[in-house]
Amino acid sequence: MAERQATIASRVGLHARPASLFIDAVNRQPVEVTIAAKGSDDLDASSILSIMSLGAANGDVVTLKAEGEGAEAALEELAQLLETDLDAE
Repeated sequence: MAERQATIASRVGLHARPASLFIDAVNRQPVEVTIAAKGSDDLDASSILSIMSLGAANGDVVTLKAEGEGAEAALEELAQLLETDLDAE
């Protein structure tokens, strides 16, 4: 299983707009992806309810996991997205 940590860069955290952009990117991946904040269970990264329930704020570190062919590349792309201030675009 591939695993990658990412620090949330969006100024107001992983709220509606950044969460939506992240979920769109997750849904384009060839593998299923989970996301977890420190101390939380792995959640479905393609679910808006899961993403919103994380309560991930600017500077929080989340862990992404995926398994299967293309997992490493998928997690790299998703981590880069999370480490971009999606509020600035």
